[in-house]
Amino acid sequence: MDHLTALKVFRKVVEQGGFAAASRQLGLSPAAVSKNIAELEAHVAARLLNRTTRRMSLTEAGSRYYEQVARILDDLHEAEQSLGPMQQAPSGTLRVSAPMSLSLVRLSAAIPRFLERYPLVSLDLNLEDRRVDIVKEGFDLAIRGSDRLEDSSLVARKLMTLDHVLCAAPAYFQRHGVPDSPQALRGLECVQFTLSGHADEWTFQRAGQTHRVPVRGRYKVSSSLAVRDALRAGFGVSLVPRVYVQGDLDSGALQAALQDWSPDQTFVYAVYPSRRHMVAKVRAFVDFLLDELDAPRE
Repeated sequence: MDHLTALKVFRKVVEQGGFAAASRQLGLSPAAVSKNIAELEAHVAARLLNRTTRRMSLTEAGSRYYEQVARILDDLHEAEQSLGPMQQAPSGTLRVSAPMSLSLVRLSAAIPRFLERYPLVSLDLNLEDRRVDIVKEGFDLAIRGSDRLEDSSLVARKLMTLDHVLCAAPAYFQRHGVPDSPQALRGLECVQFTLSGHADEWTFQRAGQTHRVPVRGRYKVSSSLAVRDALRAGFGVSLVPRVYVQGDLDSGALQAALQDWSPDQTFVYAVYPSRRHMVAKVRAFVDFLLDELDAPRE
């Protein structure tokens, strides 16, 4: 039994004074109307209607039940109507969880443009690298470097690809040599980004061949920007998203290596509850993220 449908059928039968009139109003067959009423009575374990071939009337239990059902259905209709503006124009508070480094480098400077574009939206942006439980913690959306979903009701929308580059300070390479193959990394001080899916093993591909290099180092850290700082200081070498070090590569503060090899990539996703009845504020923010994160950085 569809409980909500049965309640609506019951109300319509009472207000129309019979099964035939209710079936015409609802676009259901008389048999379907009768079936809904019978299942509803079985569900509440009470007879709600007295019916004969000529007339229908409410029982005492049915009269009391009708008053409450009518009030509930009216409240439900009012609640649905109140959501209309939210479904049409982005509004309300939007709670978003996003990784710290990516947000500071590629996103935070653009947030004011989003808020100017949608003046009815308030943004609660939580910058943290831990993996939040979107539903349990009440987030509308999370930005993640993974499409692994803990809940089948969630949706992952790809936003961008983070290309990686192996690099270090020129002074470090002068002291230890520039690696000419992935295997040469075994003798170097490797700085590890612990939240990466490839923190303990770096992968490189070339000409159809794949080389996986186990990574060991004295410095492990959960921030890509901290990895960058270690490289700038000449501490070691790391495989880091290019977006975090492109300025240093351009200026010569850092030097790329193994450029004829293709290293790991990280795919960034927007993760949010089911796209069915997707709230306008979430849809607007996802579209904004696609524009901002998929565009090349100038």
